[in-house]
Amino acid sequence: MSEKERGGAADAGPGESPAPLRELPSRLLSLTALTADRLVNEALASLDARKWHYAVLATLRESGPASQAALSRRTGVYRSDLVAVINELAASGYVERAPDPGDRRRNVITMTSPGRARLRRLDTLLAGVQDELLAPLDESEREQLTHLLGRLLEYHHAGQAMD
Repeated sequence: MSEKERGGAADAGPGESPAPLRELPSRLLSLTALTADRLVNEALASLDARKWHYAVLATLRESGPASQAALSRRTGVYRSDLVAVINELAASGYVERAPDPGDRRRNVITMTSPGRARLRRLDTLLAGVQDELLAPLDESEREQLTHLLGRLLEYHHAGQAMD
Protein backbone atom coordinates (compact mmCIF):
# COMPACT_ATOMS: atom_id res chain seq x y z
CA MET A 1 0.00 0.00 0.00
CA SER A 2 1.42 3.38 -0.94
CA GLU A 3 1.78 6.38 1.34
CA LYS A 4 -1.08 8.08 -0.47
CA GLU A 5 -3.35 5.01 -0.02
CA ARG A 6 -2.63 5.00 3.74
CA GLY A 7 -3.63 8.64 3.89
CA GLY A 8 -0.44 10.02 5.39
CA ALA A 9 3.30 10.12 5.52
CA ALA A 10 5.42 7.01 5.87
CA ASP A 11 5.75 5.94 9.49
CA ALA A 12 9.18 6.28 11.00
CA GLY A 13 10.36 3.30 12.97
CA PRO A 14 10.37 3.75 16.77
CA GLY A 15 14.11 4.36 16.89
CA GLU A 16 14.06 6.77 13.94
CA SER A 17 11.77 9.38 15.50
CA PRO A 18 13.23 12.28 17.48
CA ALA A 19 13.25 11.76 21.26
CA PRO A 20 10.37 14.19 21.92
CA LEU A 21 8.15 12.08 19.64
CA ARG A 22 9.33 8.77 21.13
CA GLU A 23 8.47 10.06 24.60
CA LEU A 24 5.05 11.58 23.83
CA PRO A 25 2.42 9.25 25.33
CA SER A 26 -0.40 10.52 23.12
CA ARG A 27 1.63 9.76 20.00
CA LEU A 28 2.62 6.32 21.28
CA LEU A 29 -1.03 5.53 22.09
CA SER A 30 -2.13 6.75 18.67
CA LEU A 31 0.45 4.74 16.73
CA THR A 32 -0.23 1.63 18.82
CA ALA A 33 -3.98 2.07 18.30
CA LEU A 34 -3.44 2.25 14.55
CA THR A 35 -1.42 -0.96 14.67
CA ALA A 36 -4.03 -2.68 16.85
CA ASP A 37 -6.84 -1.57 14.56
CA ARG A 38 -5.01 -2.86 11.49
CA LEU A 39 -4.28 -6.23 13.09
CA VAL A 40 -7.88 -6.67 14.28
CA ASN A 41 -9.42 -5.59 10.98
CA GLU A 42 -7.15 -7.87 8.94
CA ALA A 43 -7.81 -10.86 11.18
CA LEU A 44 -11.58 -10.33 11.19
CA ALA A 45 -11.60 -9.83 7.42
CA SER A 46 -10.00 -13.26 7.05
CA LEU A 47 -13.28 -14.66 8.44
CA ASP A 48 -15.49 -12.17 6.58
CA ALA A 49 -16.27 -10.38 9.85
CA ARG A 50 -16.03 -6.83 11.13
CA LYS A 51 -15.44 -5.26 14.57
CA TRP A 52 -19.10 -4.35 14.95
CA HIS A 53 -20.13 -7.96 14.28
CA TYR A 54 -18.00 -9.01 17.20
CA ALA A 55 -19.28 -6.17 19.40
CA VAL A 56 -22.92 -7.11 18.80
CA LEU A 57 -22.39 -10.84 19.32
CA ALA A 58 -20.29 -10.32 22.46
CA THR A 59 -22.91 -7.95 23.86
CA LEU A 60 -25.72 -10.42 23.20
CA ARG A 61 -23.71 -13.18 24.90
CA GLU A 62 -23.17 -11.07 28.00
CA SER A 63 -26.56 -9.34 28.23
CA GLY A 64 -28.92 -11.66 26.41
CA PRO A 65 -31.57 -10.61 23.88
CA ALA A 66 -31.79 -6.84 23.50
CA SER A 67 -33.56 -4.13 21.59
CA GLN A 68 -31.69 -2.35 18.84
CA ALA A 69 -31.60 0.80 21.01
CA ALA A 70 -30.03 -1.13 23.91
CA LEU A 71 -27.50 -2.74 21.58
CA SER A 72 -26.59 0.67 20.20
CA ARG A 73 -25.95 2.03 23.71
CA ARG A 74 -23.97 -1.01 24.86
CA THR A 75 -21.81 -1.34 21.74
CA GLY A 76 -21.32 2.32 20.84
CA VAL A 77 -22.59 1.63 17.30
CA TYR A 78 -24.85 4.40 16.01
CA ARG A 79 -28.43 3.18 15.58
CA SER A 80 -28.40 3.90 11.84
CA ASP A 81 -25.21 1.84 11.41
CA LEU A 82 -26.43 -0.89 13.75
CA VAL A 83 -29.31 -1.73 11.42
CA ALA A 84 -26.83 -2.67 8.68
CA VAL A 85 -24.74 -4.73 11.14
CA ILE A 86 -27.82 -6.60 12.35
CA ASN A 87 -28.93 -7.16 8.75
CA GLU A 88 -25.53 -8.71 7.95
CA LEU A 89 -25.58 -10.92 11.05
CA ALA A 90 -29.20 -11.96 10.41
CA ALA A 91 -28.46 -12.78 6.75
CA SER A 92 -25.70 -15.14 7.95
CA GLY A 93 -28.01 -16.72 10.53
CA TYR A 94 -26.04 -15.43 13.54
CA VAL A 95 -28.90 -13.39 15.03
CA GLU A 96 -32.66 -13.27 14.79
CA ARG A 97 -34.76 -10.12 14.82
CA ALA A 98 -38.31 -10.40 16.18
CA PRO A 99 -40.93 -7.94 17.41
CA ASP A 100 -40.73 -7.26 21.15
CA PRO A 101 -43.78 -8.89 22.77
CA GLY A 102 -43.96 -5.99 25.26
CA ASP A 103 -43.73 -3.26 22.61
CA ARG A 104 -44.46 -4.35 19.04
CA ARG A 105 -42.93 -1.11 17.70
CA ARG A 106 -39.41 -2.29 18.49
CA ASN A 107 -37.38 -5.37 17.66
CA VAL A 108 -35.52 -7.71 19.97
CA ILE A 109 -32.27 -9.17 18.69
CA THR A 110 -31.33 -12.68 19.83
CA MET A 111 -28.15 -14.62 19.11
CA THR A 112 -28.67 -18.00 17.44
CA SER A 113 -26.75 -21.23 17.97
CA PRO A 114 -24.67 -20.56 14.82
CA GLY A 115 -24.06 -17.06 16.23
CA ARG A 116 -22.67 -18.53 19.45
CA ALA A 117 -20.37 -20.80 17.42
CA ARG A 118 -19.30 -17.81 15.31
CA LEU A 119 -18.55 -15.79 18.44
CA ARG A 120 -16.37 -18.59 19.87
CA ARG A 121 -14.39 -18.61 16.62
CA LEU A 122 -14.02 -14.83 16.71
CA ASP A 123 -12.95 -14.99 20.38
CA THR A 124 -10.18 -17.42 19.45
CA LEU A 125 -9.11 -15.28 16.49
CA LEU A 126 -9.00 -12.09 18.55
CA ALA A 127 -7.10 -13.79 21.39
CA GLY A 128 -4.41 -14.55 18.82
CA VAL A 129 -4.40 -10.92 17.69
CA GLN A 130 -4.01 -9.77 21.29
CA ASP A 131 -1.06 -12.15 21.69
CA GLU A 132 0.53 -10.75 18.52
CA LEU A 133 -0.05 -7.13 19.53
CA LEU A 134 1.19 -7.60 23.10
CA ALA A 135 3.99 -10.06 22.29
CA PRO A 136 6.77 -8.05 23.97
CA LEU A 137 4.86 -7.90 27.27
CA ASP A 138 4.64 -10.61 29.92
CA GLU A 139 1.28 -11.50 31.50
CA SER A 140 1.67 -9.06 34.39
CA GLU A 141 2.57 -6.22 32.03
CA ARG A 142 -0.42 -7.04 29.81
CA GLU A 143 -2.76 -6.89 32.80
CA GLN A 144 -1.21 -3.62 33.96
CA LEU A 145 -1.46 -2.07 30.49
CA THR A 146 -5.10 -3.14 30.17
CA HIS A 147 -5.86 -1.70 33.61
CA LEU A 148 -4.14 1.62 32.84
CA LEU A 149 -5.81 1.99 29.44
CA GLY A 150 -9.16 1.25 31.07
CA ARG A 151 -8.54 3.96 33.67
CA LEU A 152 -7.65 6.50 30.99
CA LEU A 153 -10.71 5.64 28.94
CA GLU A 154 -13.02 5.72 31.96
CA TYR A 155 -11.64 9.07 33.10
CA HIS A 156 -12.02 10.72 29.71
CA HIS A 157 -15.38 9.11 28.99
CA ALA A 158 -16.71 10.35 32.38
CA GLY A 159 -15.47 13.82 31.50
CA GLN A 160 -17.37 13.75 28.19
CA ALA A 161 -20.54 12.54 29.90
CA MET A 162 -20.48 15.66 32.10
CA ASP A 163 -20.14 18.07 29.15
